[in-house]
Formats: sequence, C-alpha cells, structure tokens
Amino acid sequence: MGDLAQDVTIRPARTDDVGAIAALCGELGYSMTADQAARRFDALPESHVVLVAVDAARTVLGFAHAHAAEPLLLDRTAELASLVVTAHHRGQRVGERLVDAIAAWARGAGFRALRLRSNVVRVDAHRFYERLGFARTKQQVVFDRTL
Repeated sequence: MGDLAQDVTIRPARTDDVGAIAALCGELGYSMTADQAARRFDALPESHVVLVAVDAARTVLGFAHAHAAEPLLLDRTAELASLVVTAHHRGQRVGERLVDAIAAWARGAGFRALRLRSNVVRVDAHRFYERLGFARTKQQVVFDRTL
C-alpha cells in the first residue's frame, strides 16, 4: 500500500465524529451504535484524549483514545486505550501518525511512558506496535465479572 500519511490531518475528535468512531470500533468486533459512542464520548473525563485522522475530504480514517493511568502500585503513565484505522487505510502510516500524536500529547502532559494492551489474537497489531518502538513487558489474563 502507499503512504497516505502526508495527506492526513490529526485533530481532536468532535461530537460529529462519533458515528465514524462507532463504525471503526465495529471493524474490530466492538459493536456500538452512534448514540452509545456519543454518550461514552461526552462522559470522558479531562484526563482522556481522543484524536481522529481525517483525509482531505474530512473523512475519518482512524482514531486513537488515550488516558492517564495512575495505579497506586505503578508510576503514572499514559495508556493508549484504543487505536483503530479503517481496514482500507491500514498500512498507509495513518496508525503511526495517530500514535505519534498520542505520544506528543502524553509528553506534553508530563508522562514519561506510553503503555497499551493488545488482544493476543491481533498478531499484525503486535508487529505494528513493536515497529513503533513498543516492547512487550508482560502477558496477563483478563477477568470480567458481571455486576
């Protein structure tokens, strides 16, 4: 694939982007409606940032969501909670641009590290993150409990 990155603008997400964000989440198997995405987006605290990558036609090609992670047992860090690029635009450096913008946000907010978690089945994503300088530091099992 080509290099679309120079024709992409990274900007903060707006309420009118939530439909595209919901559709992107669906591409990874996280089904949500635009209304659900809007409620979640509006409820994000100030310690969160959502950025979108848009092309010249203002079409949302991808998004990244990061937040402050301040667990008692670890140093304060920024966590990349979501990164999704539309399947058609993967491999064109759009995701790399989003990660770079999140890293810039994190540095500007005083964080010294950027962490992310990736599903074990997303092998291509793991290679992508390692290419961007992320290192695997641990594996874990996630448990959920319905309340």
